[in-house]
Formats: sequence, structure tokens, C-alpha cells
Amino acid sequence: MVGPGAPIVATMRALLTSEPVVWSTPLRTRFRGLDVRDGVLVRGDAGWGEISPFWDYGARESAVWLRAGLEAAEEGWPAPVRTSIPVNVTVPAVGPEAAARIVRSSGGCTTAKVKVAEPGQSVVEEEARLEAVRDALGPGGRIRIDANGAWDVETALARLARLDRAAGGLEYVEQPCPTVEELAAVRRRTDVPVAADESIRRAEDPIEVRRLAAADIVVLKVQPLGGVRACLRLAERVGLPVVVSSALESSVGIAAGLALAAALPELSYACGLATVHLLERDTVDEPLLPVDGAIAVHRPEPTERSLAAVRASDATAARWSERLDAMVTAGERA
Repeated sequence: MVGPGAPIVATMRALLTSEPVVWSTPLRTRFRGLDVRDGVLVRGDAGWGEISPFWDYGARESAVWLRAGLEAAEEGWPAPVRTSIPVNVTVPAVGPEAAARIVRSSGGCTTAKVKVAEPGQSVVEEEARLEAVRDALGPGGRIRIDANGAWDVETALARLARLDRAAGGLEYVEQPCPTVEELAAVRRRTDVPVAADESIRRAEDPIEVRRLAAADIVVLKVQPLGGVRACLRLAERVGLPVVVSSALESSVGIAAGLALAAALPELSYACGLATVHLLERDTVDEPLLPVDGAIAVHRPEPTERSLAAVRASDATAARWSERLDAMVTAGERA
């Protein structure tokens, strides 16, 4: 994906000088290799926006996340066509007892997204996790798995056969392999539907997924794709069912995901936006968490108290200040 472009860089610089808030919180469970999540909040005429690219993203790729934060703060979002978004519970690569507990305390979610392909874990451990999730959801619940592109084609096919049985049927597998060509090869040889995530949000040409018939579903994340409007345009071009997912944001960032899900013409799947429970603390007093398996579409406002609870250390704030400068510079060069 490309940076935000020079015409809006001046607006970015002005916004970032208006006292951005750097936040940080431990995670309740190690997730995506992280123990701590942090980011920046900015406030503009339209409200609060979040900028929180992961630290393994370079300045050019992170500049797209900056564009999403600017949209939220300065432009706002399109009008919604629905007021409530069904969501899945996210189950990290934990043991079966913890997995079942997470599902049962999920606020009524009937769909679970289960992490697999964790380094150092065996397929037997994954099967036990999925069996526990199935028991906790009951026979009518839906289970999807996410491999984060960790498998090659043959490994994916072998694992899917076993994990589909353990889950009592998988709704889909998200990004089983790293490349679009591999996704297409897996899709041709399995009955489990395939969803593309990294092959959309980290691709120079996200439309390749459609061109190679590599996926049944696309996963869209607002920040990595440059904002709600950019995601809506991409969804129209790809022409496949969409699952809106989080990038492990605070509730300020999750609100942008809800805005996207609320504005899509069709929404056939539960969305991966119920991830605030993974954070020990949030940037708002009332976190965006599911009730009866759904999150109401609204935009919570940070308060002095909620921001004080997550305010980052001086060292982390300085690190983010340098990083934001690098993002804007990358945007100028795009």
C-alpha cells in the first residue's frame, strides 16, 4: 500500500502538534507476539482518531495508518446503514481451559476466531483448543481459525483436515499461507472457505486475490488500509464478502472498525472487533465490548481519567514522537 500523499501532509503535521496522547497498556494474554500494546490518539474537528501501527511496520507502511487516524479526527465517517455489528470472540493460542473460559465470558458471542500456528505449539494442542471452543460455543456456534500465513500449502491442507474435524466444522480459515498463489492453491484443494487478510492489507496489489480466485472472503482492517472510505472503495473493487477486523486497537480505533462495518452495503459474517478485552486498560471509560454477541455502533469519547490510566511513559512518548515524524516524512515522499 502507498503512503497518504503530499496534499494532506500539512494537515497531518498540524494535527500532530495539537497535543497527541501516547497510550500504552499491557495485554491480558500474549497476542501476536506482544505483551504490550501502545499507540497515539489525536483529536480534530470530527473527534478522536487512533494511530497505532505495530512496531515491526516501517515508516512507509505506517503512514497509511496515519491517514486513517487523520480521517477519523478531521473528516469523520460515512453514514451507517446498521446500528449493531455482530462480532466474534478472539481466542489466543492458549490452553483448552483458558479458551473455553474466554468464549463463555465473551458477552454472548456465538462465533469464535481461534489462533493457530503458534510457534512451538503442536497440532494436538490446536485440536484441544478447538474442541474446548466447540464445547463452550455449543453445536450451533461458528468457529474460524487464523494461521497468519504460517503454513505452506501441504502443511495447510494437512492441518485443515485435522482442525476442521476438531472444530466440528470450520466457518473459514484466515490467511493459511503467506502468498496469494498459495492461497489459491489451498482453496482449490479444500472444502474449508479461505479468507485473505495479509494478502489484502500488506499487498501492493490487493485485487490480485480476486484475479487469482484465491479467497472466498476478505478481511479488512481500517488503519492498515488507510481509513473507512479507503476500505469501502476496496471492498467494492474486490467484490467478495467482507469481515471487518481490528488491529488490536483501543476503543478509539475499534470505533473506526464499527463505522466501516456499519457502512458496508452487506455484512454476512460476524466481525473481528471484540478485541478490547485483550487489553488490561482502555483509552475510554466504557470500552467497546459485545452485549448479546454484538457491539452497538457508537463512538466513545476518552476522558481525562481514562487517558491518565493509559498514559505512556516519557520514553515511550518520545519514541512515538520520532516515529510520527518518520511517518509524515514518508507521506511527503509518497
